[in-house]
Amino acid sequence: MTVHVHTIAVGLAIAVATAATAATAATAATAATAATAATAAPLSAQGAALSRADAQLVERLLLAEDHRDTTLATYVDGLRHSDARIRVIAQRGMGRSRDPLFALRDSLPALPAPPTFGEEPAWRLRYRALGRTNSDCAILLGALNDDAWQVRLRGADLVTSACANDNAIAGILREWVRVVPTTSARTSGGVSWHGAAHGLTALTRIAPADARTALPRFTASRIPEVRIYAARAAATLNDTTVLRRLAADGDDNVRETAIGGLARVAGHSADDVFIAAMSARGGQVVRAAATALKESPRGTDVLTASIAAAMRLQRDSSETSRRIRAAVATRVAEFAKQADWPRIAPLATDYDCRIAEAYSAIGISIGVANATHTCVPIPIELPPNAARLALGAEVRLRVVMADSSGGGSFTVRLRGDVAPVMAARVLALARSGWYDGNQWHRVEADFVIQGGAPGANEFRGHPRFFRDELGTVPHARGTVGLSTGEHDTGDAQWFVNVRDNLRLNRDYTVFAEISDGIDVVDGIFEGDVISRIEVVR
Repeated sequence: MTVHVHTIAVGLAIAVATAATAATAATAATAATAATAATAAPLSAQGAALSRADAQLVERLLLAEDHRDTTLATYVDGLRHSDARIRVIAQRGMGRSRDPLFALRDSLPALPAPPTFGEEPAWRLRYRALGRTNSDCAILLGALNDDAWQVRLRGADLVTSACANDNAIAGILREWVRVVPTTSARTSGGVSWHGAAHGLTALTRIAPADARTALPRFTASRIPEVRIYAARAAATLNDTTVLRRLAADGDDNVRETAIGGLARVAGHSADDVFIAAMSARGGQVVRAAATALKESPRGTDVLTASIAAAMRLQRDSSETSRRIRAAVATRVAEFAKQADWPRIAPLATDYDCRIAEAYSAIGISIGVANATHTCVPIPIELPPNAARLALGAEVRLRVVMADSSGGGSFTVRLRGDVAPVMAARVLALARSGWYDGNQWHRVEADFVIQGGAPGANEFRGHPRFFRDELGTVPHARGTVGLSTGEHDTGDAQWFVNVRDNLRLNRDYTVFAEISDGIDVVDGIFEGDVISRIEVVR
């Protein structure tokens, strides 16, 4: 992820004083100081009940922050307010608006830290001991025989050609791939397709002949995740026939993986596959194809396919498709000529200013004198309950896992005191059922679990951006953050920190924390399904 860093060079009070008359600035700065002093206790514990006018002021302040309004006048009423909660909301909103990273957020005393969950599961310590790489075959053999499947799968992922002569390791992996499960259902603590899939990719590195023999059973599976691993194995085996077939799969995630592998193995000899994939509905497929078509000898065909894809993505009006659209724009820029501008010009008028600017820049680069851009951003609306959450209302959500994914549930407490708009948007989506039936598609057992979006892919999030609300709550074990490609582009996908990940503090918003059921989170495997998310009454 590329992070765009903006740092404000002076203190908040100085910035306030520069932006207004001396009298107004002095009042605002005094209020801001008082707000800072008042944050030693949770916002919910401060102040009396507020009037409807006060609540409307809070809504205006939150909406201004979400719009990244940097105008002092927008926040003055909040900075002057007698209630410390409102003063904090105003100060924080102004700081976040002037700097998406809000370098001064740590000038506000930290709000209550997430609860401590005690000891991690014992298997995670064994998992961690394997390291990022490991060429000790005896240690890896021990991992493959571990009681916990998380450790077994990690051991398989670390097996390299250095263990090609280890018959014990090869024997275990052959047993794993002997039968490919016909269903993704699993019991608590067990796995379904996972052992076979990880075993296949490991065999490609130490016993490629065995992997080739097993591969047809995986490509024929009805489980998309199994076919994804088949595509990874085919890439390692340089099997372009299988990769071409999977690049036309009915599942977009399988297609994405196969296209990436085919690009590495076959290069531009497979450009026919990549050009055809530019018409896919799945954004992840389009992005993979656009990336594969870099420096293609079929520039005219690539340009035509890219412009068509760009037009279709524009009509979809999804803000969170920006990274896909940027990849397509890069191909347009590579092959466009001045005579192509009439076809490209409509793309310079867009709801996403970044994309509109990219296409006007293409026009300028090919010599079009009047290649200007126009952008009309999609209106931002404040979600219900944002003001209530900002003022300290406690709301908890119960995430109920499908019985076919081991069952169980865990509860999260929304942190409206630090990320009220994000928390309110998540609450609204949970109530609408948007998360129900979706998967945890990314599971890194010693880092995070991530998911919750339709399509089980990081490029299939909610179509509207969630703006960052970076705060002082650290990304400790048990906190819940929001997935984002870059600042202010949240896509409604959750990630749960299963260990302390403090390096994420600067770039990702914590909007909730687990209050119960961390053991269920520790037991989630790739592809597990969220049955439903319900509001705890």
